[in-house]
Amino acid sequence: MMTVVVTGLAVGMVYAAIALVYNVMFSTSKVLSMTTGHTAMLGGVFGAWFVQALGVPWGLALLGAVLVGTAFGWATELLAIRRVLNRSDEHLWLLSTLALATMVQQGVGLWWGTEPKPFPRFIAQDFGAGVLDQKFWLPIAATLVMAAGLSLFYRRTMYGKLFVAMSEDAFAARARGVSTDRIRMLSYMLSGALGGLTGFAAGQLTFAYFALGLTLTLYGFIALAVGGLGSNLGALVGGATLGLLNAFASYWFGGEYQQTVAVGILMIVLLVKPEGIFGSRNVRPV
Repeated sequence: MMTVVVTGLAVGMVYAAIALVYNVMFSTSKVLSMTTGHTAMLGGVFGAWFVQALGVPWGLALLGAVLVGTAFGWATELLAIRRVLNRSDEHLWLLSTLALATMVQQGVGLWWGTEPKPFPRFIAQDFGAGVLDQKFWLPIAATLVMAAGLSLFYRRTMYGKLFVAMSEDAFAARARGVSTDRIRMLSYMLSGALGGLTGFAAGQLTFAYFALGLTLTLYGFIALAVGGLGSNLGALVGGATLGLLNAFASYWFGGEYQQTVAVGILMIVLLVKPEGIFGSRNVRPV
């Protein structure tokens, strides 16, 4: 039973990390990009490639995975977000980000292959380590560090406060002289870096797989909806809840019920508390 709990927490923290990436993107653009999970997919695939194919030390491989994620975040904002937001207030970004995500996924599949590949071990450890296995604790530690780092970033740095200002009122921030296009670009680069870190830290758990992006995009969104859009604490709680319930559903009923549980949780939350556990209800004056 302890293995089920630890596995659920580890997987849930991966979902929570993707929810954090969603929050960073959404804070400056009000966009829920369909490329969110693909940043982690790229971090895992390129991290494995750097270590296994190029023989790069894992520290430099981590840096490389983060840089790849950062570049993809920059490309997402430039190609799929900026032009759409400048030309229309409609949710056309859903199509543009989905198109970019599909092209990237298929391109990685052609280059990397369509079969999941094992991720290299960072620390020499027996595979029978059970709940002490590094594949469980690396994503948990990485997600907690990300959440703490974002909290400090928003409270202690100038750019973090600009992110918050744009989240509250982008028009007012622009009127005060803030370069909103530049801040939005930086937020997407930061979110890409966090996604690359997530994919690298979770690689031993998820394997390096080209089709992982869409799954993480879906489950990260469910974790975000459960916890509350814009709340990093909510992202952690939503991800942990989703991961644990999925793990117990798989343990008791079989793995085929995981998606049913995830969608069921989303439906219940949307019916009972649409803003999420820690989300705030927006009141619009009329």
